[in-house]
Amino acid sequence: MAGFTESSLSKKLEDLNASQQSIETLSLWLIHHRKHYSTIVKTWMRELIGAEESRQLTLMYLANDVIQNSKKKGPEYGKQFGTVLKKAFEIMGGDSCSEKTRKSLTRLLNIWEERGVYSKELIDEFKNALGVGKRKSKSRDTSPPKKKVKVKETKPKPVNIEKEPQQQTYIKEDKDGSKELHVTLSPATDVIDPPEPEELIKALMDLENSASSDATVREKIANLPPEVSEINLLSRLEDRRMAETLLRQVNEAITLLSDYNSRLVNEMSERKKVASLLRDFIQSQRGLLIQAENRLQECKEKFKKIYQVRNEVKNRLQNLPDLQQLPNVTGGLAPLPSVGDLFNVS
Repeated sequence: MAGFTESSLSKKLEDLNASQQSIETLSLWLIHHRKHYSTIVKTWMRELIGAEESRQLTLMYLANDVIQNSKKKGPEYGKQFGTVLKKAFEIMGGDSCSEKTRKSLTRLLNIWEERGVYSKELIDEFKNALGVGKRKSKSRDTSPPKKKVKVKETKPKPVNIEKEPQQQTYIKEDKDGSKELHVTLSPATDVIDPPEPEELIKALMDLENSASSDATVREKIANLPPEVSEINLLSRLEDRRMAETLLRQVNEAITLLSDYNSRLVNEMSERKKVASLLRDFIQSQRGLLIQAENRLQECKEKFKKIYQVRNEVKNRLQNLPDLQQLPNVTGGLAPLPSVGDLFNVS
């Protein structure tokens, strides 16, 4: 990736648009240069203050992508953005804020709260800055008798908050010559935090040393004498010595089985975690595959158009006259005179 400078950051922010590819590309670049997180957040905030509403929303989507995708590699972004987001929501949540933008920002805050990106107290501060918390408190004060009814009606809303972003957020590019219409989903409303491949590989390798794969312990359990688990065999005891020997074997078997059972419980928990990691990883790879297939299709269509233009240019070149030859008086073709011939006095 290119080196970091404030001028290059400003240029990239200036070129940022609301398309998914543009936001993801710049987000990866910012995460790569996370050691400059303080300068990056300050520049982001300065850009947001003087921007229009639609561009402010795009910058907020960029911040969301950086915050959520840098939790493992660069958690400093989340902390640094947390110091300026309240001011950012105050700016965006003014009287001129459209209802559509306010809903988009509210969905974003709810997703942050559900995924634990920020604490509930900080999320409440952001909502109050946006003007959402104040509105809720007023509605409760003005209509106390209908409080229970409103709560019941608003129960399904959190489900819609997760689904709506996948269906409504998009960006259009006007047609101009060879340009095409692109409709994409904003990553700010459907960000997945998949595990790193190294983390997933390590988790899978750890399962190879799990309790169910411990052949030594399993063999010890299989070789336990039947007397330790069969009450009917206690009648074979003939004296105190045999009883003490059996008691010692039973205690050893209890210790062995208790330890093994604990390991099996831990293994089940680890396998559930690995299953969750695999599910997130597969989901993210499917998303990337769909994006790659869409971009490949777009490139194929552009290549087809460029190929058609090239063939058209070739056909037209064949029909154009040779400029190095000019018609003479007799109707034949004469070579084009050189500059020396034009200025030759003799």
